[in-house]
Amino acid sequence: MIQINGLKKKYKDFSLDISFDLPVGRVSGLVGKNGAGKSTTLKAILGLIKTDGGSVKVFGKDAVRLDAEDRQKMGVALSDSAFSGYLTVKQIKNILKNMYRSFDEDMFEDLCKKMDLPFNKQTREFSTGMKAKLRVIAALCHKAKLLVMDEPTSGLDVEARNEVLDILREYLAKDEEASLLISSHISSDLEGLCDDIYLIDEGRLLLHEQTDQLLDKYGVIKTDDAVFEKLDKDHILAYKKEKFGYSAFTDEKEYYKENYPDLIIENGNIDDLILIMTGGKKK
Repeated sequence: MIQINGLKKKYKDFSLDISFDLPVGRVSGLVGKNGAGKSTTLKAILGLIKTDGGSVKVFGKDAVRLDAEDRQKMGVALSDSAFSGYLTVKQIKNILKNMYRSFDEDMFEDLCKKMDLPFNKQTREFSTGMKAKLRVIAALCHKAKLLVMDEPTSGLDVEARNEVLDILREYLAKDEEASLLISSHISSDLEGLCDDIYLIDEGRLLLHEQTDQLLDKYGVIKTDDAVFEKLDKDHILAYKKEKFGYSAFTDEKEYYKENYPDLIIENGNIDDLILIMTGGKKK
């Protein structure tokens, strides 16, 4: 679905240099600290920025050369995009209906009602969460094959986030060839939604792993300095100095449980992945 090869983008104090592929029919999550390069990567995929090298292909074509037919197959929800605040939901529905041949008017109206979005109120009167819901709904309702979303649940409370995530799951379940690339700072959202996790830091890809493998095999070792020094580090991806000693991120927690029964080993998650892999020392 997406092929990124040596994508480069240079700014004054930041440079992106990244490669990875996203297969058809997968839900892929981009994670990393603020400024890691997630939004830049998404915008390059959408052809919204001029890059400085490498290639980005979507549907087998250069991202900057996608035609109107290709755009019809994409659903986009970016954190910094918005409809004019003077438009009502009803007016936005009509705009989308004219933009997309496959726009599903009933689906749009049903989702707006489910999300409690008033049809005749200007969106400038909407809360941040209501605007976030509208962006997601607008991205879905023309039966897109590729969804690209940047922080789609930002500003939503727990109940509303779960509603949005359920809608995404239902949408993807109906079409096995539909794909979603999503960035989020809310790790629980990604853990319950994504097939794959891609960790980006300082414009580089640090790790790609299937989510179920990350949650099953990875773990965090917590130990004092003396034990850490003697520890077999063959399966340590990164480690971080702490007041008590060290936190170490491993991709083989069962190995350490079997060989070091007295070690404190916690299950790994996306937050641990980000904190230790980006804030600690890599092996």
